Amino acid sequence: MKTSYTTYTTGTLSRWTCFFGLMLMLALMVPAIALSQSTMVNLGTAGDFVILAQTGVTTTGLTHVTGDIGISPAAATLITGFNLTADNTNTFSTSSLVTGKIYAANYTSPTPTKMTTAVGDMQTAYTNAANRTLPDHSELYTGDLTGKTLTHGLYKWTTAVLVSAGGVTISGAASDIWIFQIAGNLSLASGAKVTLSGNAQASNIFWQVAGQVTLGTTAAMKGIILCKTEIVISTGATLNGRALAQTAVTLDADTVVQPTAATSVGNAGSTPAEFALLQNYPNPFNPSTKIQYTIKNAGLVSLKVYNLLGQEVATLINDRQAAGTYTISFGIDNGTSGLSSGVYFYRLITGSFVSTKKLILIK
Repeated sequence: MKTSYTTYTTGTLSRWTCFFGLMLMLALMVPAIALSQSTMVNLGTAGDFVILAQTGVTTTGLTHVTGDIGISPAAATLITGFNLTADNTNTFSTSSLVTGKIYAANYTSPTPTKMTTAVGDMQTAYTNAANRTLPDHSELYTGDLTGKTLTHGLYKWTTAVLVSAGGVTISGAASDIWIFQIAGNLSLASGAKVTLSGNAQASNIFWQVAGQVTLGTTAAMKGIILCKTEIVISTGATLNGRALAQTAVTLDADTVVQPTAATSVGNAGSTPAEFALLQNYPNPFNPSTKIQYTIKNAGLVSLKVYNLLGQEVATLINDRQAAGTYTISFGIDNGTSGLSSGVYFYRLITGSFVSTKKLILIK
């Protein structure tokens, strides 16, 4: 009996050892596989800013910025050319050139903490984008994207990347993601344009640049710029996206507009084929996530978040919208600040269409 028991135990342990070994191998593989996918780069609180820098934000000429500007650890004195007017709380400033607020590390609490967190999130997002593995395209066109059309995916260059006056087209669906890993500089020549085709979204395009980013005179850029050094935006250039620099951002009579939180992306003259509510991304999330949905017909749209007891905790949309595809953020600015970690549900109601999905908040 003893021999039989020992044999059984040994065989069982052997099988369990193989099982756990296989599980461990799969667990080790999952992060690498997940990281290689072109999933959304979580900007955290850095996504609250259209321009974010560490050492300075400077403008000359009649620049116009739509969205918030932030700087840290540098003080407000290094935000130049904006003719700042301090709010009476001294937690932010305003400017006639900015449709939004301006924050600096030396403003009254809680702004210093806000800015430290935002810069940390910017650096984390940069590292996340830079560490994506298994690119779909490596050294494509030897870094000269002029006249090319780029579909969604992960792109990697160990050299500089150039877009000349012929421009580049980024083409895809509203849910597609583009991540461009650039080890050198990124340069858009004067007059160069990044054109979006199909339903491609500026908020889903990430330019991770280890060198300097230069947008030439009257260039038109789309996407989120995560730059290790300086972003220089030359006279008359436009940026539909975000300029997030780990050194400085320099502008000269430019237009910088953040991607709209909820934007219709349906083609003009066309109608979506169906209603849809997609899974939020990232999920689980902290501090913010994005929810995308499509409405086939114009009408009243309700998008709300509920806890496990069915109690409403946030209203994201309660308004009439045209047919199209929309993306909206859910974060500290519109509902999560008072919520604890846990499972929540978000529900879309428009006409007779009702759809509910689960999201997970981690604090």
